[in-house]
Amino acid sequence: MKRRTFLLGCAAAGLSIGFAQAQTQNPAKLRVALLPDENASTLIQNAQPLKKYLEDTLKKEIELVVTTDYSSMIEAMRFGRIEVAYFGPLSYVLAKSKAPGIEPFAVGVSKGSPTYKSVIIALADGPVKSIADIKGKIMGYGDFASTSSHLIPRAYLARNGLVGDKDYKFANLGAHDAVARAVQSGQVQAGGLSQEIFNALVAKGTIDGKKLVVLAESDPIPNYPMVMQGNLAPELKTQITSAFIGLKDPAILKTFRAEGFVATDDKAYDILRDTAKILALDLSKFKG
Repeated sequence: MKRRTFLLGCAAAGLSIGFAQAQTQNPAKLRVALLPDENASTLIQNAQPLKKYLEDTLKKEIELVVTTDYSSMIEAMRFGRIEVAYFGPLSYVLAKSKAPGIEPFAVGVSKGSPTYKSVIIALADGPVKSIADIKGKIMGYGDFASTSSHLIPRAYLARNGLVGDKDYKFANLGAHDAVARAVQSGQVQAGGLSQEIFNALVAKGTIDGKKLVVLAESDPIPNYPMVMQGNLAPELKTQITSAFIGLKDPAILKTFRAEGFVATDDKAYDILRDTAKILALDLSKFKG
């Protein structure tokens, strides 16, 4: 009996030590994930200045990660395969529902505001001239877990009496740029995506702005959050937060389509949870 008690005591102590260690992780390498909303190789290339900045500031090796899609990014965060991630608002909410310990700590600021908008676009000379014309057509969305390329435009249409798979068909095309190209090519008759990304695609010449028209824009949406694992060592969390809040280099901030970062918390994203209810989306059952 004494031997059994001793072994159980050792096991309990081991679990306690393991738990304590899990709460004070301070790895030599930080894996930083970028939101897979555009071509992966382009994202990695454009983020090299960010990698150097973080290595110099945090004195750690930085590995940039771009997962295949939003779902795999959520799962990577859930199972501790990345330490820091740049999430879309909805993909963060989905990740938080699966990994309650993760923490948003900074949010991008654009034009002086920690918010952005979604737009619904169509071909300028196509069959869709107004939101009402989307009825009976095909609507292009990005990833299911995308805020501005799925949740917000889909909710906008619902508020205007158009329900997906009832009043119109829709196709999930993955990335925002894929949605814009699909609308321009006529593959879909309308599409939803981030206003910032749409403007950037036009500016770069990826799509022809003269061939497309913006049918509607959303109300402000809380911007993309930077998120970290909650079990990182407190001093490391402080250093990571300071690194992003103190980031001033425009060339690096361009990676995030932001002018800077300010502090944020989980409550800022309750509006996404409320919007999901409009569409009767059970976020806890999302299979990321």
